[in-house]
Formats: sequence, structure tokens, C-alpha cells
Amino acid sequence: MPSAKPPRNLTPVLCQRLQAEMLRACEVVAARHGLVVEPRDITNVDLRWGFDVTFRVSIPLPDGTALDPERLRFEALAEAFGLSPADYGRQFSTGREHYRITGIDPRRPKYPVSAERIPDGQGFKFTAEQVALLLQKGIRDVTPKG
Repeated sequence: MPSAKPPRNLTPVLCQRLQAEMLRACEVVAARHGLVVEPRDITNVDLRWGFDVTFRVSIPLPDGTALDPERLRFEALAEAFGLSPADYGRQFSTGREHYRITGIDPRRPKYPVSAERIPDGQGFKFTAEQVALLLQKGIRDVTPKG
């Protein structure tokens, strides 16, 4: 039973604060075992009831960062689909919605590129041609710098 009184509703700021606090706790536990933790996006947000938060725990690479198998697969396959290996994680806009490239799946020849909608993290599939065109056009490049 929680000792603190629960809030009436969640807020986006509270959800982010809770995720950051949970990440710090997970990092302490992972470090004791020689592992690294990386946060994933907050999903399934219902400000009246709850939200999902996930973390990826992995063996660190020599430089101390976490291995991202989706990134490695994307970088290996991107050029075969007319994209650049550097496009992984880039953001693009269809005019109405903003998306982040999260992977590539060659078993889906018609819609091989996976992307998540920025506000809610919902996954979508795109043709490689669509994504290449939207990245090239730069309808609105919202990729964070740095």
C-alpha cells in the first residue's frame, strides 16, 4: 500500500518526472551487475489511470553505451531500401503528424520502414519511398540537433 496520497490525475510532467526517477533507480541496480539501462518512450498514457514506461537493460559496449539491435539492422539494410544509415532516429512529418524512424523490416517488402508517432509512440509502417521523399522534401525537419 502506498504511503503517499495518490494524485487525482496524472500530468505529462508528472509522468516524465516519474520515468526519470525510475530510470535512476534502475541504473543503480543495473550498475551493480555491470549492465546499462536506457529509457524507452512513455506509452499508453491515460492521465486518469496510468501509463506504461519501459527500460532496456543490456551489456554495455566497450564505449559504455548500450547496443541497439534495431539500429544495427537499420544501418545494415538502409541503403538497400534507398535510405541512409544515418536516417535511423530521424524525424519527419507527413504534414499533419510527426514520426521518428525506429527500424526496418525486410520481411515487409511493401511497408518495410517502422516509425512511431511522436506524441504517443504509436507504431506505423511506411514504404521506403514515402520516407525517403518526406526526409528529402524536408516538409519540416524536426530532428533535434546535438
